[in-house]
Amino acid sequence: MSFPSDIEIAQINEHDNMKNINEIAKKIGLTPDDIEPYGHYKAKFSGRSIAKTMDEKDDGKLILVTSINPTPAGEGKSTVAIGLADSLQSLGKKTVLALREPSLGPVMGMKGGATGGGYAQVVPMEDINLHFTGDMHALTSAVNTLAALIDNHIHQGNALNIDPRRIVWKRALDINDRALRNIVVGLGGPFNSVPREEHFEITVASELMAVLCLAQDIDDLKERISNILIAYTFDKKPIFVRDLHVEGAITVLLKDALKPNLVQTLENTPAIIHGGPFANIAHGCNSILATKLAMKLGDYAVTEAGFGADLGGEKFLDIVTPKLNHAPNAIVIVATVRALKYNGGQKLADIQNEDLNALNLGFKNLKRHIHNMRYYHIPVVVAINKFATDTDNEIKLLTSLCDEVGVDVQLAEIHHNGSKGGQALAKAVIKATEKAANYTRLYEDGETTEAKIATIASEVYGANNVEYSKKARNQLQVLKDNAWDDLPVCIAKTQYSLSDDPKRLGSPRDFTLHVTDIIPKLGAGFVVVLTGNVMTMPGLPKKPAALNMDVDNEGTIGGLF
Repeated sequence: MSFPSDIEIAQINEHDNMKNINEIAKKIGLTPDDIEPYGHYKAKFSGRSIAKTMDEKDDGKLILVTSINPTPAGEGKSTVAIGLADSLQSLGKKTVLALREPSLGPVMGMKGGATGGGYAQVVPMEDINLHFTGDMHALTSAVNTLAALIDNHIHQGNALNIDPRRIVWKRALDINDRALRNIVVGLGGPFNSVPREEHFEITVASELMAVLCLAQDIDDLKERISNILIAYTFDKKPIFVRDLHVEGAITVLLKDALKPNLVQTLENTPAIIHGGPFANIAHGCNSILATKLAMKLGDYAVTEAGFGADLGGEKFLDIVTPKLNHAPNAIVIVATVRALKYNGGQKLADIQNEDLNALNLGFKNLKRHIHNMRYYHIPVVVAINKFATDTDNEIKLLTSLCDEVGVDVQLAEIHHNGSKGGQALAKAVIKATEKAANYTRLYEDGETTEAKIATIASEVYGANNVEYSKKARNQLQVLKDNAWDDLPVCIAKTQYSLSDDPKRLGSPRDFTLHVTDIIPKLGAGFVVVLTGNVMTMPGLPKKPAALNMDVDNEGTIGGLF
């Protein structure tokens, strides 16, 4: 008998076990007045409850879940984060989970959703993976409203002297659509505005997504929006949202999206899901508000950073943590036998076959991530996310390799067994959070952008050189000229390799990191550094997941993973 699909498990459990959202709120000390329900099983935190919780509660312990470099199919990091929270709860620990919201791009594309898998999922799974509470739609509308206001300003006389060739604000859509990467707008004569080149990016890569995830409250959100760089004048002077006087209007569109969302896991663990920047093209972490609420409302807060520790993990620790004012008490690195074999040279088509040599070679990738996370002086635990095709010999070898480098390693059989399969991991994580941590940042803001990039490239990726395109060199000078050189760095890079080449697997050394562009995100408060061939508007695969999806006359969705 085959194992049921994620959506089949979710739908059965949603029907039998899901609790009314007021019951979930009650578990963490909230009253019905503290939440704004969206139906029976979803809610937003009210502004009152956010303020009250932040003021009256102490922080619990924070656990960051990250991973090695994945295969294209993903390695179940969200599944482990969800299962870990369930396992902590099953051990009697008051636990709250904080996760990112899924984007329709991967849902309709290749990677899938962001609600976990098997018996470790957040529910209602279909709602969360699709429209949820409308946050993604609000962000998309806000991005495009700002774009329309910029073009309208130019059309109506251009009092700010904006150079249409130097508009840096892009339109957005929350779906992979390669046809919109490079387009022309304003055609059709003077009545239809000024013709110019335009570019779309996926909503989760937009600066507004980062701004939403880093804002502390409405006032902070409005201030960050006002600081967004949107264009340059013909004299190359920067133009900001505040110059258009529309920060209030954009904030209005995001006032509800700023409120984190409350749902639950299959085992009724409270889960706060809010914000969804990709880690390969953005900073890859759920909102600061969601993480803070999880820490305030639980004795243990479990959060996840996107993709590998070289991307989301590094960005959480170097960009988010200083703003959070609370470093993780423990870091969990999710590893899988199949991803390590892939990093050791085994072909993806053969990944289900035992190959101890490839596993041994691929372990260099995990070893590098362990080394990188230990740099921050926070206790590290490795979670082996077990797949059905893993052999006893492979698990034994991987465990012994972890033992050799002195890292606590635990087998997680969460996908098939839920919290029962993660209790050993949960106990190890509890023990890790009780150890001394002395958070150390990788770089300081006072260093130049070039120095920060060099530090990340060498210390995290293993590069021995950074090469800048002419465009990137010019942008470095723009940063210096405008005194924007003291911002943290958010590197956009392939998730499949520690380098900027997705085909260089394992733990490459002494390579060159190629920087193609540098974009100041002044509202978010960091600089995005584009490397290799990474793009901010992905494309759909030859056979997108959308081909498998359908809905019946009763509204039951099928084929959603």
